[in-house]
Amino acid sequence: MKTNNCGEINKDNVSNEITLCGWVDTIRTSGKISFIVLRDRTGIVQIFMNKDLTEQAKDLKKEAVIQIKGIVNARPENQVKKEIATGEIEIEAKELNILNNSEAPLPIEMSEETTTSIDKRLDYRFLDLRREKIKNIFVIRSKIYSSTVNFFESEKFIAVQSPKLTASGVESGAEEFKIPYFEKTAALAQSPQVYKQMFVASGLERVYDIGTVFRAEKSHTTRHLTEFTGIDFEMAFTKDENDIMDMVEKFLQSVLTNIKTKCEKELETLKVQINVPDKIPRISMIEAREILKAKGKNIPEDEDLDPEGEKMFSEYVKEKHDCDFVFLTDFPWTKRPFYHMRPEDKKLTKSFDLLYKGVEIATGAQREHRLDVLEAQCKEKGLDLNKLDFYKNIFRFGCPPHGGVGLGLDRITSRMLDLENVREAILLPRDPERLTP
Repeated sequence: MKTNNCGEINKDNVSNEITLCGWVDTIRTSGKISFIVLRDRTGIVQIFMNKDLTEQAKDLKKEAVIQIKGIVNARPENQVKKEIATGEIEIEAKELNILNNSEAPLPIEMSEETTTSIDKRLDYRFLDLRREKIKNIFVIRSKIYSSTVNFFESEKFIAVQSPKLTASGVESGAEEFKIPYFEKTAALAQSPQVYKQMFVASGLERVYDIGTVFRAEKSHTTRHLTEFTGIDFEMAFTKDENDIMDMVEKFLQSVLTNIKTKCEKELETLKVQINVPDKIPRISMIEAREILKAKGKNIPEDEDLDPEGEKMFSEYVKEKHDCDFVFLTDFPWTKRPFYHMRPEDKKLTKSFDLLYKGVEIATGAQREHRLDVLEAQCKEKGLDLNKLDFYKNIFRFGCPPHGGVGLGLDRITSRMLDLENVREAILLPRDPERLTP
C-alpha cells in the first residue's frame, strides 16, 4: 500500500511520485488549502493539500489512518525545517484515501511531554506507543533482545525453552501462582533454574533461556512485577562464581556497545547516554555493609541490601569506580537457596547480585553439583531432597560443576534508559491489580 516511509524521504526523492501510509499527526488549514503532518514509525513528513483534497479531508481527525499519493517537492531554502529529518522536502498530495478515521477526543494526551498518568496510558497502550519516546523505548528493547541472542549464539550457548506450567519447584512456594491442572494443581514457573541445570547435566553444557517468569508477590513498587521476561543462562565446568561474572560482564559489554552504536537516534530522543564498563567492580557484602555503615546506613549481618541501600551503594561505586554496575558477592547462606555452593566459610555462598544504577538486575551463583552435599544443605534448610525426585535425579548420573545467572530484561531496559518505573519498559505489564489489556 505504500512505496516509501514517511521519515526516510529526502532530496534524492524530489520529483518522484510516491505513496505513503500513516497516522495524521496534525492538521492545519489555511484558507482553502491545508497541511497534514503524516506519521509512521520512521518519522514524520509534511503533506500539502490543494482545495479539492482539503474539502475531502474536512472531517478528518487527528490519529486517522490515511493513504497519500503525491509528488516530492523540494522546499525553498528559507522554508527548510532543520529540526526534522524530512525538513528539506514536502509532499504535494494528488490523491487522499481515508483508510480509517479516528474518534475525538482522544482518551489520552498524545504530546511527548504528556501529563496523562501511567495507568491511563497503559489502558490505551496502543495509542501511547504512537508517541516517539515511547516507541523508541521498545525499539531499543527489541535491539537488547536481538543483541542478547546474538551474544549467546556467538559464545556457543544453545537456546532452550523451559515449560511455564510446572509442579512446585525448588524456589519459594510462597511466590507461586497455583492453578488447577486437570486432576492436579500446577504452578506458573518462577524460574527456569531446575531446567537449566537439567540441560547442562544432559551434555548441552551451555544453555540460555529467554522467557516469561511469574512471581506471586503483592508488591506495589516501581521495580516489581508479577510477570516479567527473564534472561537466564547456565554453564558447565565453571571453577567458581567468577567464571559466571566474567560471562555476565562480557554479555553486558556486548549488548551496551550494540545499543550505543545502533540506536543513536533513539537514545538521543530519550536523552540517554550509554556507558560501557571496562570492568565491573566486585565487592563483597561484608565490605558493602562497612561502606554503608560509614554513610549512616546499617545493614544487619544476615540481610540483603534494601532498595535504599542498593541506591546508596551504587552511588558510592559510581563516584569511586565511575561504573554504573557493581557485583555484590559472598552472600550469607541464610539468605540463599540450598543449591548454591559454599566456600570454606560455610556462612557464605559462592553467589552474587548485580546492581545497575541502583537496582538489582541479576542474581547468580556457582551451583552445588555433589549430591551428598546437596542433601546435607537441604537438611540444613529444613527441606527433604527425596521429595524433589525430579531435581535429585539430575545429580545422580554424572553432573558437571556448573553455575549460572538470571537477569531481568525489563529491569535492564528500565535502568539503561533511566526510566522511573519498570512498567514503562514493558508493553503490557502485569502487577497485582492489572490483568488488562
